[in-house]
Parts: sequence; structure tokens; C-alpha cells
Amino acid sequence: MAVNLLWWLAGALVIAALAGYALWLWRRVWAQQKAQQKQVTEQQHVVSQDLRFLAESLLNGQLPFIEGCLRIKVLLDHHSPDASLNADWAVFQQVYAATAHIPTHAAWKALSKNERRAFEQVFSQLEQQHLEAAKRAAQTLLQQH
Repeated sequence: MAVNLLWWLAGALVIAALAGYALWLWRRVWAQQKAQQKQVTEQQHVVSQDLRFLAESLLNGQLPFIEGCLRIKVLLDHHSPDASLNADWAVFQQVYAATAHIPTHAAWKALSKNERRAFEQVFSQLEQQHLEAAKRAAQTLLQQH
């Protein structure tokens, strides 16, 4: 009978130790989930602040129209993957799509003056066509962020 009691106590100790270990692991998981959620919230706040800054800069004319539209579109896509489906911000997607074929950075610098002028004329036409819609969309962004 004493041997059975010893086996029972040993089994109870093993079960208690395993339960304690499981609790410790779950606490680590919960802490990790909380830290990840905090990081996501902080990232969303930073992107939201960046969107506000870009929208204000676009409205104030401190940011070139094309560059502003492209930057806002990319940030919106990172902030919310389905943002390009939002009708309020469709203008940013339209400008992005209309300029996707235009070289950037080093490729832009490698263009001849005539090629750059042709693309700059496209930029001007896009600005004339979409400026008011972009301003409305930027204003909507400011209200929502």
C-alpha cells in the first residue's frame, strides 16, 4: 500500500510539474501576442501619421502632385491591403496606374531631355485631370486618420 501511495504521489508531482510548465508556456505565448498586438498598433499609428503628413503636404502644395499620389497610394496599400478598392481613394490608384510605366530613379536620369519632357507633359495632364479629386481624397484621408 505504501508503494502505491508513493507511485500516486510521484504521478501527482509529475502532473503538477507538467501543468506548471504548460502554464508558464501559455503565459509566454500571451505575452508574445500582447507584444505583437502592441507593435501592430504602433505601426498603424505611424502609417496613419505618415498618411496625414502626406495628405497635408499634397493639399498645401508642398509635395509634387504625382509624387504625393504615388506615396499615398503605396502607404494606403501597406496600411490596408484593400484600400485601393475604396472609392474615396481611387484617384491615387488611377494616378499610380497611369504612371507605372514611367522610369524612376537612375532610369529617369538616363532618359534624354526630350523623353523626360514627354513624361513631364503626361504628369501635367494627369495633374490637370485629377487634382481636384486628389485634393478631395486627401481631405478624406485627413478626416479618417
